[in-house]
Amino acid sequence: MQVIYKFTCIKSQTGILGIDVVARPCLIYKTMLLWILSGSLVLFGSFDVWYFLRGSWMVITSWFQRPVRDVLAEQVVHGRVLLHDLDFMCHMNNARYLRECDFARYAHCTRNGLFLAARALDATMLVGATTIRYRRSLALGEAFELRTRIVAWDEKSFYLEQRFVSKSDGFVSAVMLCRQNVIRGNPQKILEHLCKRKVDCPEISEDLQHWIRFISASSQALRAESGLDEKTK
Repeated sequence: MQVIYKFTCIKSQTGILGIDVVARPCLIYKTMLLWILSGSLVLFGSFDVWYFLRGSWMVITSWFQRPVRDVLAEQVVHGRVLLHDLDFMCHMNNARYLRECDFARYAHCTRNGLFLAARALDATMLVGATTIRYRRSLALGEAFELRTRIVAWDEKSFYLEQRFVSKSDGFVSAVMLCRQNVIRGNPQKILEHLCKRKVDCPEISEDLQHWIRFISASSQALRAESGLDEKTK
């Protein structure tokens, strides 16, 4: 009876140890998975993670593409309307157009060297104003080209035009004007640093002139409303 009792105890201890050896790695994996899921939930709940991933991807892929030597050349980014782009009408929602324009500008300024030139001069480029006109909706699955080009500049800002062109029939579905302000610098110096020569500004179109005047009038009205004009006198 004594021998049997000892054997039973040893067998039980071995079984317990065996279960513990197998269960411990499983517990570690489950804990790691729980931390990963919890961290992902916090990130996606607190930040627009896909925006940062997409923006980083655009810059990285553009960096390895062939540089665009002509700073005034039009650049094209290809896109397609996906499920997460839709609104209640099953069309590409209005906010997505502006988001896609952001990514296209990242690619544009990376490939033509504007980002690096501005950084070399310790300057920063920030969006100061945008106006978009929607002409025809983009439907689910529809492919489009987003064409970006610099159309003009002044002593403070670059002016860009961005067009959404449907690949099915070439129709311009939307067009946006963007004013990109230069902080701690000016566009002409950035272009001269980049191109190693003086670059002449293209003729400013009539619609762009109207838009620039609108921005100026709006700025003056808001400054007067907040009393900034009186404070600066």
